[in-house]
Amino acid sequence: MMPPGVPPIGLFRTFVRNLPMARAMSEWGTYELSRGLSLSLRDREILIDRTCARCGCEYELGVHVAFFAEKAGITEEQAASLAHGSAADPCWDESRDRLLILLADQLHRTSTFTDSLWTHLAAEFDEAEILDALLLCGWYHAISYAANAAGVDPEEKAPRLLGGSPLP
Repeated sequence: MMPPGVPPIGLFRTFVRNLPMARAMSEWGTYELSRGLSLSLRDREILIDRTCARCGCEYELGVHVAFFAEKAGITEEQAASLAHGSAADPCWDESRDRLLILLADQLHRTSTFTDSLWTHLAAEFDEAEILDALLLCGWYHAISYAANAAGVDPEEKAPRLLGGSPLP
């Protein structure tokens, strides 16, 4: 589940306690983090970070910020906003970024999104991107639930952005 020569992170060491499940998850997880996903790296990481923050998953939020934020062009201010802020924060000057945050927020709160948000999403994203966004958020809800419930300890080099207070 890790690149060659890289030791497995705590979450993967937890998942291999159920090896058939870990194998099954590996294929989908690989897709979600691959170039095959229709979303850009930045889009993906905004959705993942926001979803993990909304789920109160310090572990997975920290892993993604540590490993992907810089590559995705997510600034420290934006990472802090994903953990505690909103799409209205001044660090978000691209409508695409704001829409992704709003999507993650509405999905978290209601398991769906409004017609108004759909109209805005459809103007910015194609159908494949919207479907990938929906499943990406759902996948990271599941990952967050598992990491939280299993009590996976934060990775040594991962930032702790929630400080014990996830978004409501």
